[in-house]
Amino acid sequence: MKQFFLTLLLAASTAHADGPAVAPDTIAARVQGCATCHGDVGQGMRDGSFPRIAGKPAGYLFNQLQNFREGRRSYPPMSYLLEYLHDDYFTEMAQFFAAQRVPFAPPEKSTLSANQLTAGEQLVRQGDSTHGIPACSSCHGPQLNGINPGIPGLIGLRSRYISGQLEAWRSGTRHAAAPDCMSQIARRLSEAQITLVAAWLATQPATPTSVPAAPNAWQTPIACGSQP
Repeated sequence: MKQFFLTLLLAASTAHADGPAVAPDTIAARVQGCATCHGDVGQGMRDGSFPRIAGKPAGYLFNQLQNFREGRRSYPPMSYLLEYLHDDYFTEMAQFFAAQRVPFAPPEKSTLSANQLTAGEQLVRQGDSTHGIPACSSCHGPQLNGINPGIPGLIGLRSRYISGQLEAWRSGTRHAAAPDCMSQIARRLSEAQITLVAAWLATQPATPTSVPAAPNAWQTPIACGSQP
């Protein structure tokens, strides 16, 4: 019996010495709060409800975290989570997800006709000069992979998400730092054009080189506050 109690005492003292399990003090551990919606390394959700953030330019991700915190983007769960976080933490989070290189999900299969998808591609590649709409590729790049530090890639996003964001800019519920170039462009797009652009973009496959271009790789046609 004495030996039994000694064994229990030794086990208790060992457990006390070890203490409770403690999560590792790393940024990878701290951003696991993002995993429920964006995936464990930011790969996004296949249904398109929550976008891929892995590999996006760090400056872009930082800007979006600020925008949610400061009310320029409207999504209550994100605003609540970020309300009391500071910019230094945003920088760490943005750099972590920007550094992730994970495979892209297969492209979306559109229900639109071939002619409609061709019209969407034309808007993406050539824009609509009649209505002052520049080509998406003139800012997001020939391969639509974005450019550092602040312009995101459009490859790997679902049509539902793309159209939702364009509609948010168009209606004024999403904003960015002035000059808010996307707000200017989205207000010139019709609902039909938004559908076409979103559908075509979502059908485009990624490649192993689908990463943001280096800063100043090209000159954007209009000034954007998010891209110094």
